[in-house]
Amino acid sequence: MIVELGAFALILSLMLSVAQTGLSAVGGARRSPVLAGAGQGAAIATFVALLVSFAALIYAFVTSDFSVTNVATNSHTDKPMLYKVAGAWGSHEGSMLLWCLVLTGFGAAMAVFGDSLPPRLRAYAIAVQGGLGVMFLAYTVLASNPLARLLEAPIEGKSLNPLLQDWALAFHPPFLYVGYVGFSVVYSLSMAALIEGRIDAAWARWIRPWTLAAWSMLTVGITLGAFWAYYELGWGGWWFWDPVENASFMPWLIGAALLHSAIVTERRGALPGWTAFLALAAYTFSMLGAFLVRSGVLTSVHAFAVDPTRGVLLLIMMAVAAGAGFLLFGLRAPSLNRGGQFRPISRESAIVLNNILLSTATAVVLLGTLYPLIREAMDGEAVSVGAPFFNLTFTPLMILAFAVLPAGPLLAWKRGDAKGVARKLWVVLALAALLGLIAYAVVQPRKALASGGLVVGFWLIGGALLEIAERLKLARAPFAESLRRAHGLPRGAWGTTLAHAGLGVFVLGASFETAWRVEAAQALSLNGSQPLGAYTVTLTDVVTIEGPNYLAERGIITVTNKAGAEVCRAQPERRFYPTGAQTTSEVAICAKGLDDIYVVMGERRAGEGGKPAWLVRAYVNPWVRLIFLGPLLMAVGGIVSLSDRRVRLGVGRRTGEVVS
Repeated sequence: MIVELGAFALILSLMLSVAQTGLSAVGGARRSPVLAGAGQGAAIATFVALLVSFAALIYAFVTSDFSVTNVATNSHTDKPMLYKVAGAWGSHEGSMLLWCLVLTGFGAAMAVFGDSLPPRLRAYAIAVQGGLGVMFLAYTVLASNPLARLLEAPIEGKSLNPLLQDWALAFHPPFLYVGYVGFSVVYSLSMAALIEGRIDAAWARWIRPWTLAAWSMLTVGITLGAFWAYYELGWGGWWFWDPVENASFMPWLIGAALLHSAIVTERRGALPGWTAFLALAAYTFSMLGAFLVRSGVLTSVHAFAVDPTRGVLLLIMMAVAAGAGFLLFGLRAPSLNRGGQFRPISRESAIVLNNILLSTATAVVLLGTLYPLIREAMDGEAVSVGAPFFNLTFTPLMILAFAVLPAGPLLAWKRGDAKGVARKLWVVLALAALLGLIAYAVVQPRKALASGGLVVGFWLIGGALLEIAERLKLARAPFAESLRRAHGLPRGAWGTTLAHAGLGVFVLGASFETAWRVEAAQALSLNGSQPLGAYTVTLTDVVTIEGPNYLAERGIITVTNKAGAEVCRAQPERRFYPTGAQTTSEVAICAKGLDDIYVVMGERRAGEGGKPAWLVRAYVNPWVRLIFLGPLLMAVGGIVSLSDRRVRLGVGRRTGEVVS
């Protein structure tokens, strides 16, 4: 009965979404508060109906109702409860329902919290959001219903892919979808503003908090996915330039460009057309990600294996949304105000350069992702585009962007003083270069490029700290004055500092870990050893254990230093899941400060003298913790900025706030 209630609520949400679109559109066109208010009510009701439907799906998973096709395909009675719940969005159908839930949730949020918007623009935005909801809900109801019943229910389910039964991946999709779908609000507000013909500073102020929220959640989602790939897949790395990874990275890059461009439009009224273009592009790339993951054109552990027919439907939906947006943009572009003028040396120019580099980097990632698909579709030849391509094309662009980034916040609007900024930054550059030289001299083997990467990381962190120090007038004013300024400094400024410093922390970790990782692999019998840099890895024992829904061989591996003292004891596993007959490797990680000692145990094989042996791969990943800490600092920076009332609501500053 509960499943039927959920199925009814899903169909009802589609009807309500149609009503939301129609009522809001007519209410905006006729300037009718009654119709517009009815559209807002329909938006809230649509979300409530989807909430009921999603709760019914989770109930079906929790109770192991195998009469539901989705549950029978992706769950099992022995699966731990967390993964039963996560199984609700671990399949194509369930993930589409989650997508619709988040989409309608943002529509309801606009209806409830959009009082600061002009009534007509608000009505049009809710209508556009409703139109997106109609497309995705119709697709879910007609082509991907997660609550469809089986005529004959099996006794047991097939369970979820063991690789997806992980805490990080349980939380990864919700964060990712809030980020993906959060850009739908920016799209809807942009479409509404283009219809109204008012792409201006006020519009930029309205889209900025939504962009910031979406970008921050997308950052968390990508970081969780990278962390899962690092410790679950057992290959020792954290980023592979997998097409599905790229699918989430592209809207993140465009979102970062949009955040900076919106500031220029809000503060100076400049770049309105470019900001509107980025706003439409951000959600377009989000929909492209949905298509790539669910169309069947990609083969990846991250991708949903679905039939191409549903992929075609997604492609049509993306074409309709993107086509409508860019067509309207093309019609309105000639009439858009060019905005304020600025000199080549100014904060605006620095942000423009930042946008050019980020947009070009996005285009590079898009090319590297789609080229193999296009090539295979044209002549049937399978080609691979991997890390070497991105290292040669993407990395130089980002280094240029990082080089400019610390100077931007120190430049004045409209007309900056390049010499003055250079005088402020030379100490940061000198200190970063000194630290890079020390690393080059001390760390073995010597690697110039990696040491240069450390210089970039220290440059970004130092630039962020210098910018906040300038705002507080540290060492240039009495300490009490600096404290007063710190108290009055907007949280948006602190958030910017955290985000920029977090980027530097990530660069430090990525440069160090990539260049100085140590790897060793050898088949070891019991009490066999192998060297691992400054450590020795010894297979002490192998025991058999029984988990909640798997059997496993667990290796007891002792890691010792050169003096023979035990550093840690790792316990990697080789798991077998009877349901589905799948085998996975569970990584063991010993955290040593910022470093990880990373151990994977492979399958049993014949060793010397016929003794059983196990392939043991081990890595020392130096500074790897910074790779995940940096993006989390960036996300925290975004959330801190969002907590600033000026950013969140677009109101004037409070008395006592320091703005420069």
